[in-house]
Amino acid sequence: MAPQYSQKPWLKEYEPNVRPNIDIKYNNALEMFQASLRRKPNSTCIGYFDDSLTYKQVDEESSALAAAFVELGLKPGGRVGIYLQNIPQWTITQLAAWKAGGIAVCLNPMLKERELIYHVKDSGLFILVCLESLYEEVVSKIRFDQVDIPVVVTTNELVYLSKRVPDMLKGVVPRKFPSCHDYSQLIKVHAGQSLPTPALRLDDTAMLTYTSGTTGVPKGACNTHRNIVFNGNLVRHWFHLDDEDIIMAPAPLFHITGSITGPAAGYASGCPVILFCRFDPSEFLRLIEHWKITYLVGAVTVFISCINHPDMKKYNVSSVVKLNSGGAPVSAATQRQVEQAFGNKLYIGYGLTESTAPCILTPFGKRGPVDNTFGSLSIGVPACNVECRIVSTENGEDVDFGVAGELLIRGPMVVSGYWRKPEETAKTFENGWLHTGDVAVMDRNGYVYIVDRIKDMIIASGYKVYPREVEDVLYSHPAVLEAAVVGVPDEYRGETVKAFVALKQGSKVTPSELIEFCKKRLAAYKYPRKVEIVDEIPKNLSGKFLRRELRDMEQRRGSRENGQLSQNKLPNKL
Repeated sequence: MAPQYSQKPWLKEYEPNVRPNIDIKYNNALEMFQASLRRKPNSTCIGYFDDSLTYKQVDEESSALAAAFVELGLKPGGRVGIYLQNIPQWTITQLAAWKAGGIAVCLNPMLKERELIYHVKDSGLFILVCLESLYEEVVSKIRFDQVDIPVVVTTNELVYLSKRVPDMLKGVVPRKFPSCHDYSQLIKVHAGQSLPTPALRLDDTAMLTYTSGTTGVPKGACNTHRNIVFNGNLVRHWFHLDDEDIIMAPAPLFHITGSITGPAAGYASGCPVILFCRFDPSEFLRLIEHWKITYLVGAVTVFISCINHPDMKKYNVSSVVKLNSGGAPVSAATQRQVEQAFGNKLYIGYGLTESTAPCILTPFGKRGPVDNTFGSLSIGVPACNVECRIVSTENGEDVDFGVAGELLIRGPMVVSGYWRKPEETAKTFENGWLHTGDVAVMDRNGYVYIVDRIKDMIIASGYKVYPREVEDVLYSHPAVLEAAVVGVPDEYRGETVKAFVALKQGSKVTPSELIEFCKKRLAAYKYPRKVEIVDEIPKNLSGKFLRRELRDMEQRRGSRENGQLSQNKLPNKL
């Protein structure tokens, strides 16, 4: 490793009371939860709208559920799928899986039938815990000849509510299904039961969190107990979380950002974590005031929706002194708007599923700089214990400060690999170094700026979209000859999905019809918001679609509309 990286110039940017390295003091993530349980059993562990559950209650509920899982046949290392919104059952199921010696499989509740089948097969899950509505709408439509789910447990969003039913949940009606086990009944039957302490080690897989790669096939990143314990404590240490803090979790818990900056950071610090099912700006703002939230992490779209919402000035949000954004690029202009609305600094961070969320963070109390070339806002500096390099995309050698190259990360937050995909693991991980696929530059003070992406992946509202998956759906339409999907700039979502489609000779279909076709077959964040019918998709000599050419064309269009020419050439120096 070149001296500019081995000497870690970013350490001088740390606050005086932030250590360059922090220790891992638990043997697994369950122990981290239990440490806070012993210290403050009667304190709030989870807030849910206006209701709350103490550490003791969460412990008892998860122990009973773990006993039920074992009775239903879950073995050590068995996978438990969590197909839920941000409700207390998510956290309780995760803890129950660990108490039973199992692995939690994080499933996006927006997955449709074909997508869920893939994830069930790939993970080999034994138990699926899902919302009653998702069972009725998705799971029940899966045939046994497509995939086998041995045990299904259903629940609903009202289970832990007693004080008020928010407007977003007033249409929820509890249901029971003869072929499923009821979550509440399982806990009632097994109340007071507990299992022997499982032999969970730091390097055992704790969660499978699905991500993508250059092939466009979703892969289960093996987030270990070491990864979760370390990053939960990194968040606690970096943002000085203590007994006075209250954490809000607007990011989806199935997403690595949500699970780490929410429950894991809560277990590490003993702070309450506030959940509210799914994001609604008005409820979000109300709960900030109600609970006097001090720390939260959200994608930039969360903050944009708030500052443009008529209720923004109705609520007092000044308690949020630790305001963090990650998951999607943030412009300097947007940062200023958010800070003006919330009255406190917005700290920018960076992480991936493969780095178990944060690995680069803006030092607390400081403002990240803006580079002089692109006007890009820095994502921060490498965090505690992190080794970081920028390497040439041509020869893999370390480049100098200010030179663009691929960002590589190494440290205790980097996952062990992809679930049962050794070839994909070998492509992404090399001697402990995570190849992020992001093109970045580092300045002489250690601040990092993301300037491009190597992968064709699209990030819309913080969610990753694989072009090939959308293309496969378009190809299933009888009128489609060719389809190429790219990400195009979007003021609200950061990027949005656009499809370029060439039709079969004599076929007719409108862009709106193709959008509706995809909407019925893909999760809401994946289907194309824009479709353009073209005569032919541009290709290279080997027949590969030139997605970069399509993206550049869109950028030029946008620049002409704004009265200026876009510069698409990557600079050599910052």
